[in-house]
Amino acid sequence: MLDVKLFFLQTETIKLLSLSYHKSMFMESYEIKTVVHKMRTEELTDEAQRWMALATAAATKAYAPYSHFHVGAVAALSDGTVVTGNNQENAACPSGLCAERVALFSAGAAYPDTAVKALTLVAVKDGVVQDTISPCGACRQVLLETERRQRRPIMIMLCGKSEVRTIDSAEQLLPEPFY
Repeated sequence: MLDVKLFFLQTETIKLLSLSYHKSMFMESYEIKTVVHKMRTEELTDEAQRWMALATAAATKAYAPYSHFHVGAVAALSDGTVVTGNNQENAACPSGLCAERVALFSAGAAYPDTAVKALTLVAVKDGVVQDTISPCGACRQVLLETERRQRRPIMIMLCGKSEVRTIDSAEQLLPEPFY
């Protein structure tokens, strides 16, 4: 039996999500916590604002004829290089790719020895930046494997029209990864 309890503690800049899993009375119980930092878009550093602008521009070039939901991503590398990606849909679903994986795979192919320090996401629909979105499960797995391969965390920056949420590590987005 799996009992999931959600507790939300909202402050001006931090949202704490606590998941308690109780598998059975004979198994070990443990708690998983994710800290999400929240801020207004105007509070971003110049570098983070640049990443958001590049992700927004990438989103406008996405190929999304089915969902009309355009997502852009920026993989910011440790040497200052930025690699953009956007979602690429395909009629033979699930043959398309999410923006996160396009950016991460492109960065890995072009700069295999340079660590990704941050991944920025922006969604655009009908030319308007949407509320924050979160990576799908497949993208979370790729983020986590990228983190583990490079042996350093990737900050994930989820940008919306007026709010930005950051997570310090992909490990917090996928506490029970596939190995």
